[in-house]
Amino acid sequence: MNIDGLLKVLESEYRDKTRKSLEIYRRAEKVMVKGGSHTLRLWKPYPFFIAGARGPEVQDADGNSYIDFWQGHYANILGHNPEVIREELNDEIRKGTLQTGFETQPQIELAETILSQLGCKGFKIRFTTSGTLATMYAVMLAKAHTGRECVLKVGGGWHGASPCLLKGVKHHGLAGFEAGESAGISQQTLNEILITRFNDGDDLARVFREKGKTIACFIIEPFIGVGGFLLTSREYLELARRLSEEYGVVLIFDEVISGFRFCPSGVQTLYRVKPDLATFGKLIGGGHAVSAVVGRDEIMEECEASRPGRMKVLFEGGTFSAHSEYMTAGLIMLKHLIGRAEEIYPRLGRTGERLRRGIEAVFAEEGIEARCTGYGNDVVKQSSLFMVNFPLIKTDFRSPEDIWDPAVCAVRLREEALKLALLNQGVHVVHGGGAASTAHSDEIADRTIAAYREAAKTFKRYM
Repeated sequence: MNIDGLLKVLESEYRDKTRKSLEIYRRAEKVMVKGGSHTLRLWKPYPFFIAGARGPEVQDADGNSYIDFWQGHYANILGHNPEVIREELNDEIRKGTLQTGFETQPQIELAETILSQLGCKGFKIRFTTSGTLATMYAVMLAKAHTGRECVLKVGGGWHGASPCLLKGVKHHGLAGFEAGESAGISQQTLNEILITRFNDGDDLARVFREKGKTIACFIIEPFIGVGGFLLTSREYLELARRLSEEYGVVLIFDEVISGFRFCPSGVQTLYRVKPDLATFGKLIGGGHAVSAVVGRDEIMEECEASRPGRMKVLFEGGTFSAHSEYMTAGLIMLKHLIGRAEEIYPRLGRTGERLRRGIEAVFAEEGIEARCTGYGNDVVKQSSLFMVNFPLIKTDFRSPEDIWDPAVCAVRLREEALKLALLNQGVHVVHGGGAASTAHSDEIADRTIAAYREAAKTFKRYM
């Protein structure tokens, strides 16, 4: 495929419809690095700038509307600016108890709700403001509890920008996922991050056998996000639980994406595998900056100041931790999801299935093989997420290596060309897809599939 020629045409069309956004971007470049503060929002040649958002769609400064599947980094399961949260939150704002810097009661009810839904007895929770901070604190707690330094993670897993986890995120050609991701991190820190293969029980057992007594924690996403929208098998998580117990390793589930996305709880409840620590974010804030670490009492006690002879883990949260408005918004969101679970989750699953099947079909009509990930499995029956992949060789798309190795999958076609082709058709995606919300109706899903059909026709002309 002549991908450079394709990108040139797509970029020209995009520039024609986003002239005001380009003007704004040029202004932004003068005062911010590359014109913004989050890499995924700064796609090539430049991002459009938001003028409004409601339900499944956003509007840009040029007056264009886009069906959006990014949905606030997958946090907006009810769509953009859901009325149920806006209206109920107004009562909290009228009380005048927003950012006071004092303890407020909504955080207690939110904590009780999360722990109750997880079925956690003998566990406690502490809130902070981002997934990065939650996973960082979880690792610190594990290291303090075990007295060990090594962290085991899955290649392709993204757990935020904490230095103790910034290895094995991106695929680095012949090095695969065995490489660091950022300057400014010591080699010693990188050496303490061990990598295993996703859903590969044999490799996991090997790492534990060789390094188990040095490992403080094994952190894994039960539903791996950036790595490819893939679910772990029940057998893999059960093995992780057994090995962690055998070697005295703290098992951490990163549920920042999966928490309350597939059911009104963490997916750990579907797998019936209980981690020692779990991190949550996105949905639990109701559109606000909320994340949390949930863990066994004896591990969470590492935060306590009154531990004779032991330095505590400085899990102090931050200025906006447990902000009253944020806690209230999260509580409204979770109560809504819990109270309407039997309606919401099957509906989300049907929308996800409609999108995945429809997208694969329209590419097939044009003679292009496209495979979606994000499907459910024997444990997680329904999924509202989808990622579109273009295989170059025969593959089953079961691992991040399949998704991100450019020798296996046409990564640029998904990440660059498909992005622009869909923007030109009025659809915004990240990594070729995204997350459906309750605001994405059947009619919206069909319009989306039609946009993918036009993208497929464009691609065919350059094959």
